[in-house]
Amino acid sequence: MELLISLISGAVGGNVAGSAIKNLNQGTLINSISGIVGGGIGGQIIGAMTGGAVDAASSGLDVGSIIGQVASGGVGGGVLLAIVGVVRNMMSK
Repeated sequence: MELLISLISGAVGGNVAGSAIKNLNQGTLINSISGIVGGGIGGQIIGAMTGGAVDAASSGLDVGSIIGQVASGGVGGGVLLAIVGVVRNMMSK
């Protein structure tokens, strides 16, 4: 369940980042795919950085763990979309 929340929030984060930063916007499909991948990676990185404390706390579906998963997935999705956008913009020049 935790991974699903991270992936969905990553897709949302990717699309929000694409809307907010117009020159990095790659379209809804690429924004969503980048966001999903970034959300999954972001959730894993946050879990590793906290020594599994987030994973242990997120075994239940309490509000705090869901907010943490949404935040890490959304940020991960936005960051990966920004990286993809910068790379694609550099390649097109």
